[in-house]
Amino acid sequence: MEKEQRGASKTHVLLVPFPLQGHINPMIQLSKRLASKRLKITLVSTSSARISMEGREADSPVEVNFISDGYQEGKAETMDEALERIETETSLSLAKLIEDLKTTEYPAKFLIYDSIMPWMMNVALAQGLEGAPFFTQSCAATAIYAHVHQGTLKLPLPLEETQVMLPGMPELRSNDLPSLVYDPCSYPALHKLLLGQLLNLHKASFLLWNTFDGLEDEVVSWMARQWPIKPVGPTIPSIYLDKRLEDDIDYGLNLFKSNSDACLKWLDSKGIGSVVYVSFGSLATVGAEQMEEVAWGLKNSNINFLWVVRESEVKKLPTSFLEEITERGLVVSWSPQLQVLAHKSVGCFVTHCGWNSVLEALSLGVPMVAMPYWVDQPTNAKFVKDVWQVGVRVQVNEKGLVEKEEIARCIKEVMEGERRLEMKRNSERLKEMAREAVDKGGSSDKNIEEFVRKLIHN
Repeated sequence: MEKEQRGASKTHVLLVPFPLQGHINPMIQLSKRLASKRLKITLVSTSSARISMEGREADSPVEVNFISDGYQEGKAETMDEALERIETETSLSLAKLIEDLKTTEYPAKFLIYDSIMPWMMNVALAQGLEGAPFFTQSCAATAIYAHVHQGTLKLPLPLEETQVMLPGMPELRSNDLPSLVYDPCSYPALHKLLLGQLLNLHKASFLLWNTFDGLEDEVVSWMARQWPIKPVGPTIPSIYLDKRLEDDIDYGLNLFKSNSDACLKWLDSKGIGSVVYVSFGSLATVGAEQMEEVAWGLKNSNINFLWVVRESEVKKLPTSFLEEITERGLVVSWSPQLQVLAHKSVGCFVTHCGWNSVLEALSLGVPMVAMPYWVDQPTNAKFVKDVWQVGVRVQVNEKGLVEKEEIARCIKEVMEGERRLEMKRNSERLKEMAREAVDKGGSSDKNIEEFVRKLIHN
């Protein structure tokens, strides 16, 4: 063991997340897990993320190195232009970093890259490194992209087709598919980006996944017949799971400043399981009409609520709303989400069903009201409601809006309905499975150990 640890300490792994909060955080946590196995770890982030991170870095066992992605503050660009810039510039700057490290005591040996940056594999191979993508969306969502990529799910879907049957998946309807599958023309650049994840997987030594055994078993089994998949999640701070990583109490890097004190003090004043927590993530933009429906739905539920409304979205709140909810509600611009979900007063999470948020809720045993918007969120919502049975899913009207009555109804169903105890039991069961997966000898821990052993002995 001592010999293996000495060897491991010389094994240098670079991890490169896509420069968005929802991609950076899970990569940070994977970095910490790998560092705990005596690997030398460097998280390689980009110049655009660095601007937002200034002054917000916490102590961490993981070294952070910044490379250029060509970002120029204030310069307008389309999504296509931004993605092309990131690919071109990070390919060059990452190659230079790897080259520079060759003359140091710790040359890079392996590259773990965000799966939506598949060009990173070509950079690694050109520099003599092996590589592995890290997937920050569910295995189920990516399996659907794989069927599109392989041609077994033809696009566009016929308008009259309402059921989709795929191996390893529950029966799906069109609104359970990722939005860029059933509506591929809505964001063509993103459609291309997500399908691009599958282009060079045959070159990868491993496919590392932010999921865990028991959560998506059937679809993971199907995917494992195609590629060498290793579930290594859930990638959330150790304090909320196995508590084996000392001082791992938060993600460590944050692109937003949270209202921690105000949130936690307010939650402390509420009864056990009496609060609905509402957050639609770091990217979702909610239309003014939908914001109004959410606002009045929360108020009309007559249940305590903590609602995260980003500063850019506050102007969409109804005129008198903040004055009318002072007794039951608190609106903040950001929150320490893990601390909130772990708080004893929180009994329900109204979520957009981004994969990170879903994994956090599952890992902390909090039932959900699923209110998906786009990309993988509809598929995640399908699993929340029908597969794991840890929540309910809102229904939209003919205009695509979720009405205030529906929002209030769903909240009451999770908080007070006949199935609330069943949903809570299922949530607690998955919480325990998540903890067991990352604990010593658990499935995700074993997968990380196997990955590390192969790195050291190659």
